Amino acid sequence: MTSTPPVAGSTLDARAASPRRAPSLLWLVFLANGSILVVALLLLTFSPIEVDAPIQLGQFALLLAGFVILVGLDLLLLRRVLAPLRGLTEAMSSVDPDRPGRRLSGVDPRSAEGQAMASAFNAMLDRLESARHEAARTALAAQEAERLRVARELHDEIGQTLTAVTLQAERAAASDPALASQALRDIADAVRESLDEVRRIARELRPEALDDLGLVNALIALCSRVGAQNGPRVRRELQVKLPTLPREVELVLYRIAQESLTNTLRHANASVVTVALEADAESVTLRVADDGDGLPPDLPRGTAGLEGMRERALLVGGALSIESQPGEGTEVRLTIPLDDEDG
Repeated sequence: MTSTPPVAGSTLDARAASPRRAPSLLWLVFLANGSILVVALLLLTFSPIEVDAPIQLGQFALLLAGFVILVGLDLLLLRRVLAPLRGLTEAMSSVDPDRPGRRLSGVDPRSAEGQAMASAFNAMLDRLESARHEAARTALAAQEAERLRVARELHDEIGQTLTAVTLQAERAAASDPALASQALRDIADAVRESLDEVRRIARELRPEALDDLGLVNALIALCSRVGAQNGPRVRRELQVKLPTLPREVELVLYRIAQESLTNTLRHANASVVTVALEADAESVTLRVADDGDGLPPDLPRGTAGLEGMRERALLVGGALSIESQPGEGTEVRLTIPLDDEDG
């Protein structure tokens, strides 16, 4: 148990750290009902009441009154026995996920089940808060890394090109008019290159082909672009006819394929990379495998690219696995189950 203050709404005694082993709820209920049966037995044994056959009205009224008293006593005993669980339930319902750090405490030591439930609930809160913190940290790091990448590309590529265009325009304005025509053509070529860079950055931020042509055609276009960058040869094994997929599933599949190909192009030193996509009525599977160097054995935990792929997979209920052997390549496999309504 933690030493944090009891949760608001909990009315239990703060003695959860008692070393004595608390009796189980089964035995407490058994003892409560057994006590009632003992009382009933004693009344039947030592009571001077006689019951005739057929029973008289006064005798029946007396037996009914005794029965009601015994039932009421049983209710009071059970209410007292089950009070820790009721208080624990109220305390659990008062915990707000948006206010982290709060834990259940003050569990009655007489309830073994209450202590076990509180411990399990607190452990679950620990895991949830840890996972939530890690997810937020990863999302923030990925967001900042993407902003930094875009900022660098804008500065290094487009910024430098526009600076060169400005200088060319100034020189053309001050030079011989006969040379102005060629200078203007050079400026137009530089501006055209800048526009191509802007389109490339925009395409990486949001794939137009995914919206316009669908997942398979977007993956074909992605593979073609990667294959044209003097990198590994990209083999496509894409199932043409896919079941209808939710848009968020298509986006996750595309982004993980994009991230995997980018990692292969930058780090794997591969000669061939295979992009495979297949689906049936139950699931859709993406596989990106290369024959490169594989992941380093000392890869730091929480690497932004890999963690980002895992976070994307979790968003759609998918399972992501990454298998790699030094010198034998890397395989990224994503499997996303499909609900009946998705298909």
